[in-house]
Amino acid sequence: MVREYDRRRKLIVGGLNDIGLDCFNPKGAFYAFPSIKSTGLTSDEFAERLLQEQNVVTIPGDIFGDTGAGFLRCAYAASREDIKEAIDRIGIFVDGL
Repeated sequence: MVREYDRRRKLIVGGLNDIGLDCFNPKGAFYAFPSIKSTGLTSDEFAERLLQEQNVVTIPGDIFGDTGAGFLRCAYAASREDIKEAIDRIGIFVDGL
């Protein structure tokens, strides 16, 4: 399972970076924390619109305090297929902004 979660972590971090959302490599938990500052949307706006337009659930980073503003929490405790689908949908959303 450790190897599988490492694959999922690499998939989501690489995918988010490829679509222009800066994302560092998390060292713990099962969450990526990409910056959405380049989109001009708040964390709440981004998460809400992403859910409405692409049916992708993320958590606005600012629920973790002021330092989380401009970020999202994206879980990678899902199958690689689901992660790929989510990245594709997030990419479509970001391209449409």
